[in-house]
Amino acid sequence: MAELNELREAVAKVLPDVKHVIGWQRGYHAVRSSPLFIRNQEDLDKLIWDRTCYQNLASYLTSTRGERVGIIVKGCDSRSVNQLLQEQLINREDVVVIGVPCTGVISLDKIRAKFPINRVKDMQVEGDELTIATRDGEEHKLNRWDVAPDKCLACKYPNPLIFDTHVGEPIETWEPKQGLYARDEEFDQKSLDERFEFWRREMSRCIRCYACRNACPMCVCRDHCIAESRQPHYQSQEADVREKFFFQLIHAMHLAGRCTECGECERACPMDIPVLLFKTRMGKVVKDLFDYEAGVDQTAVPPLLTFQAEESNIEEKEW
Repeated sequence: MAELNELREAVAKVLPDVKHVIGWQRGYHAVRSSPLFIRNQEDLDKLIWDRTCYQNLASYLTSTRGERVGIIVKGCDSRSVNQLLQEQLINREDVVVIGVPCTGVISLDKIRAKFPINRVKDMQVEGDELTIATRDGEEHKLNRWDVAPDKCLACKYPNPLIFDTHVGEPIETWEPKQGLYARDEEFDQKSLDERFEFWRREMSRCIRCYACRNACPMCVCRDHCIAESRQPHYQSQEADVREKFFFQLIHAMHLAGRCTECGECERACPMDIPVLLFKTRMGKVVKDLFDYEAGVDQTAVPPLLTFQAEESNIEEKEW
């Protein structure tokens, strides 16, 4: 990971020219971070950069459109910035991008599965080993790959794909520990009935809080979202499985060819529902049909804008 002092120096240089720089600060325990809006030196002192900096901060950019702001991005986060620029949802001249190479973050969900996370007092990192101390004096040693989010296991872009200032030296891309669509392919091995039962069970736990939508950097409909629109009235507020499923499927369709697979929807879900699975399936379909990955190439035209009546990878006659 790049040095924190170097990152602070880079942010300090940007501050005079922007409203704020978006980074991370320590959350309410040692393995959690939260967004930090840096406006002055006092804020800058709170800035952190470590394996807890999971959250994709690009989700804040569309709400600051028209204002010049700075943002710190990892490689995966930079895909969201690229995609927002491609869709002209933000203006390039309004965003100062500070890129940092990333060797991986940690998943709170995976740590929580090992022990109650509210007992964490401190975390130390040495190489691939995390030592987590709890308030009752216990120490837990974890291999960071065992608690890495799936996006890190499949990471192909540890270096930022877009930046104005780069902090630290670029790092070598490593061989991903699993394919980007590994979970989707494993899910595909289930029968149709098993897959339907899986989603029926998962959707029954959804509380319709829309945290998945709110955390998504590419979800920009806001007041016009089909989940809340009353004119026209697309969806009821009934809390049955059908309505929850309806929302998630539409959400996934809206993100087809746009989702940068940052995992924010799944990270934000308070019920730990694997909703990213919907989006990675759509991403795989778009990749297979159009050889397109969202947010990788800022100059590429999104596939839904280049659709041809006869696509070479779509054999319509076999339908």
